[in-house]
Amino acid sequence: MAETAETPALKEFTLEDVAAHKTAEDCWMVIRDEGIRKVYDVTAFLDDHPGGPEIMVDVAGQDATDEFEDIGHSNDARAQLKQYEIGKIKGDVKQDKPAKAAPGSKTSASGRQDISGQNGPLYAVLAGIVAFAALYFKYQ
Repeated sequence: MAETAETPALKEFTLEDVAAHKTAEDCWMVIRDEGIRKVYDVTAFLDDHPGGPEIMVDVAGQDATDEFEDIGHSNDARAQLKQYEIGKIKGDVKQDKPAKAAPGSKTSASGRQDISGQNGPLYAVLAGIVAFAALYFKYQ
Protein backbone atom coordinates (compact mmCIF):
# COMPACT_ATOMS: atom_id res chain seq x y z
CA MET A 1 0.00 0.00 0.00
CA ALA A 2 1.42 3.37 -0.98
CA GLU A 3 1.88 6.04 1.62
CA THR A 4 -0.82 8.72 1.50
CA ALA A 5 -2.02 11.52 3.75
CA GLU A 6 -4.65 9.15 5.17
CA THR A 7 -2.29 6.18 5.61
CA PRO A 8 1.14 7.34 6.75
CA ALA A 9 3.95 4.78 6.80
CA LEU A 10 4.17 3.01 10.14
CA LYS A 11 7.34 3.52 12.13
CA GLU A 12 9.39 0.32 12.13
CA PHE A 13 10.81 -1.40 15.21
CA THR A 14 12.83 -4.57 15.72
CA LEU A 15 11.76 -7.24 18.19
CA GLU A 16 14.78 -6.17 20.25
CA ASP A 17 13.41 -2.61 20.36
CA VAL A 18 10.10 -3.92 21.67
CA ALA A 19 11.80 -6.19 24.22
CA ALA A 20 13.23 -3.12 25.96
CA HIS A 21 9.70 -2.01 26.92
CA LYS A 22 8.48 -4.66 29.34
CA THR A 23 7.47 -2.94 32.54
CA ALA A 24 4.23 -1.47 33.91
CA GLU A 25 5.75 1.97 33.41
CA ASP A 26 6.72 1.28 29.78
CA CYS A 27 4.65 -1.51 28.24
CA TRP A 28 4.89 -2.35 24.53
CA MET A 29 3.74 -5.50 22.79
CA VAL A 30 3.42 -6.95 19.33
CA ILE A 31 0.10 -8.25 18.02
CA ARG A 32 -0.52 -9.45 14.48
CA ASP A 33 -3.30 -7.43 12.88
CA GLU A 34 -4.41 -7.67 9.27
CA GLY A 35 -1.51 -10.05 8.66
CA ILE A 36 1.19 -7.67 9.91
CA ARG A 37 2.91 -7.72 13.31
CA LYS A 38 2.15 -4.30 14.75
CA VAL A 39 3.70 -2.62 17.78
CA TYR A 40 1.47 -1.16 20.48
CA ASP A 41 2.37 1.03 23.44
CA VAL A 42 -0.34 -0.02 25.89
CA THR A 43 1.16 1.64 28.98
CA ALA A 44 -1.74 4.10 29.31
CA PHE A 45 -4.29 1.27 29.04
CA LEU A 46 -2.91 -1.04 31.73
CA ASP A 47 -5.13 0.19 34.56
CA ASP A 48 -8.21 0.04 32.32
CA HIS A 49 -7.64 -3.51 31.04
CA PRO A 50 -10.56 -5.68 32.22
CA GLY A 51 -8.23 -8.58 33.07
CA GLY A 52 -5.92 -6.33 35.08
CA PRO A 53 -2.51 -4.89 34.27
CA GLU A 54 -0.60 -8.02 35.32
CA ILE A 55 -1.85 -10.02 32.33
CA MET A 56 -0.51 -7.43 29.92
CA VAL A 57 2.77 -6.89 31.75
CA ASP A 58 3.36 -10.66 31.62
CA VAL A 59 3.54 -10.47 27.80
CA ALA A 60 5.09 -7.01 27.58
CA GLY A 61 8.09 -6.64 25.33
CA GLN A 62 7.18 -9.62 23.14
CA ASP A 63 4.80 -10.94 20.51
CA ALA A 64 1.50 -11.36 22.36
CA THR A 65 -0.57 -12.39 19.34
CA ASP A 66 -1.35 -15.90 20.59
CA GLU A 67 -2.39 -14.67 24.03
CA PHE A 68 -4.52 -11.91 22.49
CA GLU A 69 -6.25 -14.32 20.11
CA ASP A 70 -6.70 -17.06 22.73
CA ILE A 71 -8.77 -14.72 24.90
CA GLY A 72 -11.23 -14.06 22.09
CA HIS A 73 -11.28 -10.27 22.25
CA SER A 74 -14.37 -8.52 20.91
CA ASN A 75 -14.42 -6.33 17.82
CA ASP A 76 -14.69 -3.33 20.15
CA ALA A 77 -11.49 -4.37 21.93
CA ARG A 78 -9.74 -4.79 18.58
CA ALA A 79 -10.89 -1.34 17.50
CA GLN A 80 -9.74 0.15 20.81
CA LEU A 81 -6.30 -1.40 20.33
CA LYS A 82 -5.76 0.73 17.20
CA GLN A 83 -5.36 3.89 19.29
CA TYR A 84 -2.24 2.42 20.93
CA GLU A 85 -0.56 1.42 17.64
CA ILE A 86 2.87 3.02 17.26
CA GLY A 87 4.42 1.02 14.45
CA LYS A 88 5.21 -2.38 13.01
CA ILE A 89 8.01 -4.92 13.09
CA LYS A 90 10.79 -3.99 10.70
CA GLY A 91 10.92 -6.18 7.61
CA ASP A 92 7.71 -8.00 8.52
CA VAL A 93 5.88 -9.55 5.60
CA LYS A 94 2.11 -9.64 5.53
CA GLN A 95 0.76 -13.12 6.21
CA ASP A 96 -2.69 -14.13 5.11
CA LYS A 97 -4.85 -15.76 7.73
CA PRO A 98 -5.26 -19.50 7.24
CA ALA A 99 -8.48 -20.49 5.50
CA LYS A 100 -11.30 -21.08 7.94
CA ALA A 101 -12.73 -24.57 8.17
CA ALA A 102 -16.33 -25.20 7.24
CA PRO A 103 -18.84 -24.47 10.02
CA GLY A 104 -19.19 -27.40 12.39
CA SER A 105 -15.86 -28.94 11.42
CA LYS A 106 -12.78 -29.09 13.57
CA THR A 107 -9.27 -28.01 12.67
CA SER A 108 -6.18 -29.45 14.31
CA ALA A 109 -3.17 -27.42 15.43
CA SER A 110 -1.45 -28.33 12.16
CA GLY A 111 -4.26 -26.64 10.26
CA ARG A 112 -5.56 -29.91 8.84
CA GLN A 113 -9.24 -30.59 9.10
CA ASP A 114 -10.09 -33.12 11.81
CA ILE A 115 -12.72 -35.50 10.48
CA SER A 116 -12.57 -38.06 13.26
CA GLY A 117 -15.39 -36.42 15.20
CA GLN A 118 -17.95 -36.70 12.45
CA ASN A 119 -16.82 -40.03 10.98
CA GLY A 120 -15.70 -41.87 14.10
CA PRO A 121 -18.71 -44.22 14.19
CA LEU A 122 -18.24 -45.06 10.51
CA TYR A 123 -14.61 -46.04 11.13
CA ALA A 124 -15.67 -48.25 14.06
CA VAL A 125 -18.22 -50.08 11.90
CA LEU A 126 -15.68 -50.54 9.10
CA ALA A 127 -13.10 -51.89 11.57
CA GLY A 128 -15.71 -54.35 12.89
CA ILE A 129 -16.53 -55.56 9.36
CA VAL A 130 -12.85 -56.06 8.54
CA ALA A 131 -12.29 -57.96 11.80
CA PHE A 132 -15.36 -60.15 11.16
CA ALA A 133 -14.21 -60.90 7.60
CA ALA A 134 -10.70 -61.77 8.78
CA LEU A 135 -12.04 -64.20 11.39
CA TYR A 136 -14.56 -65.68 8.95
CA PHE A 137 -11.93 -66.46 6.33
CA LYS A 138 -9.41 -67.67 8.92
CA TYR A 139 -11.77 -70.37 10.18
CA GLN A 140 -13.20 -71.45 6.78
